[in-house]
Amino acid sequence: MTNRHWQGGNAARDTYGTAAAIYDEFTHGLGYKYERWTARLLAKAEELGLEGNRLLDVGCGTGLSFLPMLDRGWEVTACDLSPEMIEVARAKLGERARLLVADMRELPDLGRFDLVWAVNDPVNYLLSGEELVAALTGMRRNLGPEGIALLDASTLRTHREFFAGEIEVEEDGKRFFWTGEQPPGGVGPGAIVEARLEAEGEARSAHVHRVRHFPEAEMLAAIEAAGLHCLSVCGEEEGLLVPELDEEVHTQAVYLFRR
Repeated sequence: MTNRHWQGGNAARDTYGTAAAIYDEFTHGLGYKYERWTARLLAKAEELGLEGNRLLDVGCGTGLSFLPMLDRGWEVTACDLSPEMIEVARAKLGERARLLVADMRELPDLGRFDLVWAVNDPVNYLLSGEELVAALTGMRRNLGPEGIALLDASTLRTHREFFAGEIEVEEDGKRFFWTGEQPPGGVGPGAIVEARLEAEGEARSAHVHRVRHFPEAEMLAAIEAAGLHCLSVCGEEEGLLVPELDEEVHTQAVYLFRR
């Protein structure tokens, strides 16, 4: 059970407890290319000196972020704060990966890993700087001496557009409705925003995603506060990693760091 002193409380766990049943369909309907994205991230980490094949996936969801790594021959340990998301992952993958329930804000010592990552914006569900530093400290705790850690996070552009828009997605004959809750002009650096997701005709599937934007300066300060050294900051543009993050242009920010 998550400690109640965190600003975000158990909101993210509750969100994904409901989302688990429709998460894969909605994500696939959005066209998210996990195999391509994880390949880009892996290539960047290797460019910065990554060696080895032991991965800790923090905030792994239903396994979409680490399945491509299993296929690449990696040994995977993965965790998520939602038991329901972990069960979906386990049903798909069986014993191919070590899976457990763990909150990234209170990440236990799970071993020493060559690569520790948090992919597809799990850090944006942290609603305070204190929570972010706690998560980064947990990632450092699990890094091997020469290991590299990375995370991706939604940029200001994504918070202004995706969390203020209305999107209809169809996948396998089902329709999903994503509804942002605030006007584009009302989202500034560090803002907390919300959006509602629901499957058509399934009222019990409705849930709210509440996320926080972390500006680059705040993210870099948190990395340092956690005892880590930032190696690179990139932006995402049409599926590619580009240097010199521009929050107004890029949809994703990517940070790579080590002890």
